[in-house]
Amino acid sequence: MTDFYRIRRLPPYVFAEVNAMKAAARARGEDIIDLGMGNPDGAPPAHVIEKLAEVARNPRAHRYSASKGIAGLRKAQAAYYQRRFGVALDPDSEVIVTLGSKEGLANLALAITAPGDVVLAPNPSYPIHQFGFIIAGAAIRSIPAAPGPDFFDILERSLRYTVPKPTVLVIGYPSNPTAYVADLTFYEKVVAFARERGLWVISDLAYAEIYYGDTPTPSILQVPGAKEVAVEFTSMSKTYSMAGWRIGFAVGNPTLIGALARVKSYLDYGAFTPIQAAATAALNGPQDIVAANRALYTARRDCLVDCFGRAGWEIPPPEASMFAWAPIPEPLRHLGSMEFSKRLLSEAGVAVAPGVGFGEEGEGYVRIALVENEQRIRQAARGVKQFLKG
Repeated sequence: MTDFYRIRRLPPYVFAEVNAMKAAARARGEDIIDLGMGNPDGAPPAHVIEKLAEVARNPRAHRYSASKGIAGLRKAQAAYYQRRFGVALDPDSEVIVTLGSKEGLANLALAITAPGDVVLAPNPSYPIHQFGFIIAGAAIRSIPAAPGPDFFDILERSLRYTVPKPTVLVIGYPSNPTAYVADLTFYEKVVAFARERGLWVISDLAYAEIYYGDTPTPSILQVPGAKEVAVEFTSMSKTYSMAGWRIGFAVGNPTLIGALARVKSYLDYGAFTPIQAAATAALNGPQDIVAANRALYTARRDCLVDCFGRAGWEIPPPEASMFAWAPIPEPLRHLGSMEFSKRLLSEAGVAVAPGVGFGEEGEGYVRIALVENEQRIRQAARGVKQFLKG
């Protein structure tokens, strides 16, 4: 297996050991509270499921679908961007349906990357932001995950001292795993920088609707001129509790959308048509679930911060996303994120994601997903308290 070129470029899966421990514990009948994977525990609205069943009863709906997505779904996504961000999109040339944002990111990397290209990607970050391009043959130069005051200074140095010159900048806010957020002023600087330096920008906006407080998450495409350099990925997974349905979108720059569409035309026939029809119903129908999910994650976030804090583990409250980025408690920081996660699993019955799995800059942290109800979060806190005492 290690003789294959692309396999050689992939390190061992960091989460595999913790996942194996979790599976073994459950096989022994142990109750494991899984806060490791960002796997929503809710369900889509009833009218979305009804649409899925309705279209699935049509014999013609079981044929191959359209690789770039059915026209109705692309129009629905364009309408969402118009009402949510005030951004006008051409459904034919500026919108494509993907099999979740992860597949879209990976295939866009294949479409626009040549072996030896250099890509600027945040560290720590959702793994596909780096490894989609590594699989495509690129080299990665890390940039900060936080959109702080030194972000553009580091970006400038990265361009000045990297050979060959980087061609792509990847960003993602609200970010996974760190839950950092960015404002429109930051995006304005990104767009100006990219236009001046000749960079493509890939923005991951999968958590667009999971924000806490009164300030909605912006889109980079709200910046005038952004469509000249940027494409943005969104997902139905968290917003509508449709993770297993695998529906996402790429929107923005027509050249990048066209490149992704061309590669996908060789690789897939698109999502199952009834799923696309149901996703259209989700975007065009009542939006109660969006606010309900936001309220759900807010309550879980507040519960986590409160009860884990009382258990002795201070966790900074995230401003957005369905994750908390938690520093390992000081007395146990010497263990590192992998060993700490293993100990937490075996001694407290709580599974989290080790921060090092998101890049070396994630060491010293773990990611906690808000995918269990408040009762289970409180139960997890009791296990954490006993673990920290021990």
